[in-house]
Amino acid sequence: MDLNYKAFGQGEPIIILHGLFGTLDNWQTVGKQLAEHYSVFLIDQRNHGRSPHTDKIDYPSMAQDLYQFMETQWVYKAYIMGHSMGGKTAMQFALNHPDMVEKLIVVDIAPKAYKGGHQDIFDALTSLDLEKIESRSEADEILKAQIEDTGIRQFLLKNLTRNKEGGYQWKMNLPILVQDYPKLLAEPHAETPFEKPSLFIRGGKSEYILEEDTVLIHELFPEASIKTVPEAGHWVHAEAPDHLMKLVTEFLKT
Repeated sequence: MDLNYKAFGQGEPIIILHGLFGTLDNWQTVGKQLAEHYSVFLIDQRNHGRSPHTDKIDYPSMAQDLYQFMETQWVYKAYIMGHSMGGKTAMQFALNHPDMVEKLIVVDIAPKAYKGGHQDIFDALTSLDLEKIESRSEADEILKAQIEDTGIRQFLLKNLTRNKEGGYQWKMNLPILVQDYPKLLAEPHAETPFEKPSLFIRGGKSEYILEEDTVLIHELFPEASIKTVPEAGHWVHAEAPDHLMKLVTEFLKT
């Protein structure tokens, strides 16, 4: 799996994994700030961004992709940070390969199965006829009927790219994301806990990490600390980047 990535800076390595429908570009601002002190790798996970499209997506596969990426880059231990889906990949990787993780940072996701909540987005994206779309603004106008939130629409439309022959296509492998969405809702699998320092950052306006989830977090990640960013929802890195950076840098330095 030849994952697409960008690398910045010098120093100890930190790898950052985006969430569902995301790309490495979502983390460029944070990545460049961290690159002042670290070697930062931003990765497009399989079926996202400019990474290869495959016939499946699940956490064991994405954890294996990360393992192969690190081996290819001659990185044998790193700080691993992931948001949402990327957070679950990071957790699965840490549980599978604890010796390759210096510290773990998980942004607004818990190690549990979720009920879902993206069906409206899938319906909207699959109903978009890319052969007839003539501009990004036209796509935005069509999506508006099903997705009211402007920020979410703009986030999703970053996946839209022009074909060389004309027209548009999705960077992400939308059919496989629809097919395997139940696997992305699943919890990470653990034989034993990850017993190294871990930081879970949750958005105060998000419901992805609930109070009752702290018990499960500490069962699987007994050295975990849980911090809340009150002013942020699920997209903590976009809504409160300074607060996120403060928590991350403090954790990495201790």
